[in-house]
Amino acid sequence: MELNLAWRLFKRELLQGQLVLILLAITLAVLSVSGLSRVSERLQTAISGEASKFIAADRIIDSPEKLKPAILQKSTELGLKHATNLEFNSMVYSGDDLQLVEVKAVSDTYPLKGNIELTTGETHQLPPLGSVWYETRLAGLLGNPKQIEIGVATFKMDKAISRLPDAGFNPFASSPVVLMRMEDVAKTQIVQPGSRLDYRYQFTGTPDQLKEFEDYVTPQLLTTQRWRDVESGDSPLAGAIKRAERFLLLASLLGIALACTAIGIAAQRYCQRHYDVVAMLKTFGSSAKQIRFIFTFHLLFVSFLGVILGLLGGWLLDIGLTQFLPENIAAYDPSIWRPVILGVVTGLLSAFMFSVYPLMRLLKIPPLRVLQRQLESHTVGQWFNIVLSLLALGLLGYLYSKSLTLTLIVMASVVMLAVLLLVVGFVMIRLGHSSGLKISNPVQLAFAGLRRRAKQNAVQLVGFSSALVLLLIIFALRQDLLNEWQQQLPKEAPNYFLVNIAPEDSKPLEDFFNDKGVKSTDIYPVIRGRMSAIDGEKVVTRKQQEAGEEGRLGITRELNLTWRNTLPPNNEIVAGKFNSEANDVSVESEVAERLNLKLGDTVTFMIENQPVTAKVTSLRKVHWETLQPNFYFIFSKQALGSFDYTSIASFYLDQNKTSNNELIIQLIKQFPTISIIDVGAMVGQLREIIEQVSLSLTLVLVLVLLASALVLLAQTEAGMASRRRELAVLRTFGGSGWLLRLSTFFEFALLGAISGLLAVWVTEFALYLLKTQVFELTTYMHWNWWWLAPLSGAAVVASLGLWCCWHLLTQSCSNLLKEG
Repeated sequence: MELNLAWRLFKRELLQGQLVLILLAITLAVLSVSGLSRVSERLQTAISGEASKFIAADRIIDSPEKLKPAILQKSTELGLKHATNLEFNSMVYSGDDLQLVEVKAVSDTYPLKGNIELTTGETHQLPPLGSVWYETRLAGLLGNPKQIEIGVATFKMDKAISRLPDAGFNPFASSPVVLMRMEDVAKTQIVQPGSRLDYRYQFTGTPDQLKEFEDYVTPQLLTTQRWRDVESGDSPLAGAIKRAERFLLLASLLGIALACTAIGIAAQRYCQRHYDVVAMLKTFGSSAKQIRFIFTFHLLFVSFLGVILGLLGGWLLDIGLTQFLPENIAAYDPSIWRPVILGVVTGLLSAFMFSVYPLMRLLKIPPLRVLQRQLESHTVGQWFNIVLSLLALGLLGYLYSKSLTLTLIVMASVVMLAVLLLVVGFVMIRLGHSSGLKISNPVQLAFAGLRRRAKQNAVQLVGFSSALVLLLIIFALRQDLLNEWQQQLPKEAPNYFLVNIAPEDSKPLEDFFNDKGVKSTDIYPVIRGRMSAIDGEKVVTRKQQEAGEEGRLGITRELNLTWRNTLPPNNEIVAGKFNSEANDVSVESEVAERLNLKLGDTVTFMIENQPVTAKVTSLRKVHWETLQPNFYFIFSKQALGSFDYTSIASFYLDQNKTSNNELIIQLIKQFPTISIIDVGAMVGQLREIIEQVSLSLTLVLVLVLLASALVLLAQTEAGMASRRRELAVLRTFGGSGWLLRLSTFFEFALLGAISGLLAVWVTEFALYLLKTQVFELTTYMHWNWWWLAPLSGAAVVASLGLWCCWHLLTQSCSNLLKEG
């Protein structure tokens, strides 16, 4: 009986449109979350996948010694592919010529990702046994020989390398690279006990396989061994990828907030429409159990229907957007189950948590409302709704993002918006106590409508302001991220590095660049030094510290130091003052944090067997993404100027112009001792990754824009019933069509302007937290928003309001009375 009645009422209300709004809201919730999640995961996977070609693998273990065989065996058991690299420095000989090189010996499976770029084209093959492939400049340094000697073995100079997929970016590594097979290393007899070797073990596999292997291997690694991926370290890509992933995560999290807003608004509107129905049912003898069953059935059924439609919409959204993606990104196909599960959980949980309060109020409606329609339920406190809403938002946010910081920032922004709306709503209600229907001019009528519908307008402000806040946050972060990347990697980013510049060549080199009109960076002196003490206390490695040796944790390997009395470009001071005295040193902020260095501490370096002590007077944030020389420690010229040094610089040349090839030849002839490193291929690949990241940010912005528009539309539609009755009354008392249209336009415009102003307040607050706690971006006020957002909000909301109300504004008085 109850099920039959509930089903008949459900069909009737669905056909009459009573449940359409809440159905659309839940569908929007699931579509936004599953669609955004699916697209975001595809883009994240694609960005990481494309970027991992920079290291020719998904994960790497760096080690100064061989890994235990059991570790490699475990990786094979888990289904991972792996390749082994052995790198060491050696002298190579050709007749009377000799040159220091970096030998890279690789296993048969190298490279796992990407290709080896030869001067004759790309290949996935390796040199034949007894042959080596060599970096182009090595042939010129040795006089283009047919063979070279490495250790006691002779190798054929087979093919020239343009770039290796895992070449990375280290302008200080000035030695040319020689590539050989691992099997040929023994013939050289170079590798002996005590030799300085660098092993690099590369792995590829699925995320689950890699995670299981990481959990297995990291506890077994020594302090000298490191597990890393493309986001590790100070690579040009690390910062860009991390920020892009955080942005995609935030966008999806804000999509959840949008969805929750839509469901809360729709559920409240649905229950308000059924106050009279519940009162009638109670008057005719229906029990509380029957009424509770009917509306719980409606909520559950519409929730399941909304989840199914939302998943279908999210799937279609993913298919549609994939058509616009480049082939190399569209080819990535992450698991569909996480977006599906997240969509289902979001739809059901948000439907329950954001509908339970309006439903409780609905079920408590007294039968006397049949006679006194102003009666409502006041047995359930509003605080209960607030707690449930925040709990639902926090739970869903953390479930998706797994980031407590992001979730708390979003919730703090919601609380701030709620406080501002509470103030505005209170003011509007106070002003509305004495307001009536004053038909004089459209502006007066608009203000009267705002005051009279103060409670309803306060609810509408929630939807309007939330949508604008999310749009502004996504837009601002996207622009800031793109601007920062473009500044760090401009169109004419350096694509050549010069190393081993002798002091006497610095001035002639500057003159050469000026004469040829070549855009170059400053010339930086490079001096090798080893840290020996901090505040007079001997430095030790972490391994020595764990073994019980006394001393301060420091960096014991040799470092590249420089001197400079002005702050380098793309460095910014975060504390102190840059090198104003003779014995000052400026330290990169992350190194300072790792070594617990503070302003006023002293550091001592051994340079040419002489101790050099300097006081830390500034900490710098270094943008490692920029293709320019960067340093951990920068001394003053007075401190290091007396030591022998060579210099480093970088410059840009358009590689598509043949005349520039001649310029490189002139440079080599005029400065034969300077080594030239071509990083143009790496710059191109880096720029391609940044373009893919930019595309992903734009797509996510479009998705959030569409979701926000749907929330605005749903919120505008929510107040149509009361407006229909009011318009009927105004028409009855002689209100003209133009007056009603203008007053409606001004009322929605005022709502939009207030929403825009509130949105700017909340957005500035949220952006400050996001930029300082999550994205590490520079904070600043968006002063133009303070007039642009209210104007834009007024225009958008007024247009939506007129569009939704147009069918009411064009009807006759009799039709309005009949429908009302």
